[in-house]
Amino acid sequence: MGRVEGKVAIVTGGALGIGRAACLLLAKEGAKVAVTDVLNKEGQELVDEIKGLGGVARFWHLDVTSEDEVKGVFTDIFKEFGKIDVLVNNAGIAGVNKPTHEITEEEWDKVMNVNVKGVFFCTKHAIPYMQKAGGGSVINLSSIYGLISAPDIPPYHASKGAVRLMSKTDALLYAKDNIRVNSVHPGYIWTPLVEDLGKKSPEGVEAFRKHLDSLHPIGHVGEPIDIAYGILYHASDESKFVTGSELVIDGGYTAR
Repeated sequence: MGRVEGKVAIVTGGALGIGRAACLLLAKEGAKVAVTDVLNKEGQELVDEIKGLGGVARFWHLDVTSEDEVKGVFTDIFKEFGKIDVLVNNAGIAGVNKPTHEITEEEWDKVMNVNVKGVFFCTKHAIPYMQKAGGGSVINLSSIYGLISAPDIPPYHASKGAVRLMSKTDALLYAKDNIRVNSVHPGYIWTPLVEDLGKKSPEGVEAFRKHLDSLHPIGHVGEPIDIAYGILYHASDESKFVTGSELVIDGGYTAR
């Protein structure tokens, strides 16, 4: 308990899946959590749950593709909690599953706007607050597909590769300010996003999940809490000598 006691953490895409698990764990370990998402109902329900467990949290509606909205929300968070120590850039979408030559500009841009531009906007507007605080930690959710690829969802793979390199660049830029920037690379985690891919697959959800299980040497897909513990490590002072790194949590997927 208390691994992030006294810290203020922003989690984007915090209402569901990995973001939700991260919010719950960070609050349990003592952080004041700004839950941000476009899903107002789910986000507020999560805040109510955290408060019911004795934690401190508040929900803000946030569309990470809007710089004005990011700037305004981060200003409000600072006013509410007095500082910003941790940013978890978790908001993301899978996008269309088509070969590259069939993807429209609009379909490509939709993924890039959330997965890449959103990380840029949030990092841009969190950094000045971290500089004022004398340090901080930015945790960017990439993917195993920021390290390797597969013959599907091209915009998603491109976006997660971009996030990996953005993390390294910002790690170098802000090390002098005691701001650490790292990327986390999950394997398949059974979240609403992945379950939705299963529902769209011809073989059905159960067969889809069994197939994903088989891709991981450990024998099964991961759970959101598996990634939340990696996020907690990077948010805590336990990782004070870690920046520009890639934390791979993938059940052995990329070891093959």
